[in-house]
Amino acid sequence: QVQVVESGGGLVQPGGSLRLSCTASGRSFATNAMAWYRQAPGKKREWVATISIGDMTDYLFSVKDRFTISRDNVNKTVYLQMNSLKPEDTAVYYCYSISSETWGQGTQVTVSF
Repeated sequence: QVQVVESGGGLVQPGGSLRLSCTASGRSFATNAMAWYRQAPGKKREWVATISIGDMTDYLFSVKDRFTISRDNVNKTVYLQMNSLKPEDTAVYYCYSISSETWGQGTQVTVSF
C-alpha cells in the first residue's frame, strides 16, 4: 500500500512556473504507476498526466508541452513541472497512485496577477 503527500503549490503570475512534488511511503513505489489530477472550483476533477512504471508519460492535451511529469524511485517522489502557467490552470492538484488507488490531500495552485 502506498500513501502520498503533495507539496509545492502556491500563487504564481501568468507565464510563471511551479514544481509540484508527491512523496510516497510504502515499499512498492517503484511498481506503482502515478498520476496527477486537478480540480478547479465548481468543476469535476480531471486527469492531467500519468507516468508509468517504465517512465512512459501521457498528458492532457491542454498542458502538453507546458507540463512535465517525472519520477525519482530512489526518493519515492513524483514531480509535476509546470511552465507557462495560465489562469485556467488554477486548481487543487492531486497526486494519485494508480496501482494502489490512493489519493493525496491536494495542493492549491493559483495563477493570477
